[in-house]
Amino acid sequence: MDAQHSGATGGVAVVTGADSGIGRATAVRLARAGLDVGITYHRDLDGARGTAAEVRALGRRAAIAPMDLTELPAAADAVDGLAEELGRLDVLVNNAGTGVRAPFVEVPLEAVREVLDVNLVGPLLCAQRAARRMIRQGGGGRIVNVTSVHEHQPRVGAAPYCAAKGGLGLLTQVMALELAEHGITVNAVAPGEIATPMTGQEDVDVHGVSRPGVPLGRPGDAREVAAVIAFLAGPEAGYVTGASWSVDGGMLRMGPQAGSHLRDDSWRVP
Repeated sequence: MDAQHSGATGGVAVVTGADSGIGRATAVRLARAGLDVGITYHRDLDGARGTAAEVRALGRRAAIAPMDLTELPAAADAVDGLAEELGRLDVLVNNAGTGVRAPFVEVPLEAVREVLDVNLVGPLLCAQRAARRMIRQGGGGRIVNVTSVHEHQPRVGAAPYCAAKGGLGLLTQVMALELAEHGITVNAVAPGEIATPMTGQEDVDVHGVSRPGVPLGRPGDAREVAAVIAFLAGPEAGYVTGASWSVDGGMLRMGPQAGSHLRDDSWRVP
């Protein structure tokens, strides 16, 4: 990414699923860094408008587009549409996601396909659109894929989600290798439990929530994830590509005993 369109001095980002949670926090953080922001939403138009208002309050332009990643490949058109409206594209954050909880032997095929489309195939197609545009523009770019700690570790009852996020993690590495010659970096951010609507926690003070199974003892705040995404999307991360950044309060470091579901601190006793 050249100096003219670095995250510090301007440019355009598209953040999928930016109507709430990590997506909203990321859109606002990127606006604070000086980028105009394209915002996609699935059902929550009011939420997307709220995000746009926050972006505009920071003096940046905002544009909104609906995106249903179960409607492929047409859903990826939103990336091109927002880039056209805002004039270019320098950063793509593939944040939109979904999940299903069911035993492996009972999960229906329709649910598997939906989770894979939204969490893996959709981000792939959106990234293709973004990368093609960045290559035509010249000057490089940034792609950040929001995965999950379940890119790296399994979770009982979440087979399609784990398969999709694991696939997106390895896809990130392939993209990083292939797009490096164009000056496009590609990284993943892997959140643990974050206080968002998706986890049933919205507008929660995370420092007042106990999570014994997380070394830092609490869930994360969406703004803490957004800060890492913004770093990877900015000029100071120009030599970082193909990496997966865990934002999980140290949970993955616990290995097989990890889990936000743990009810007490007994694991801390040697």
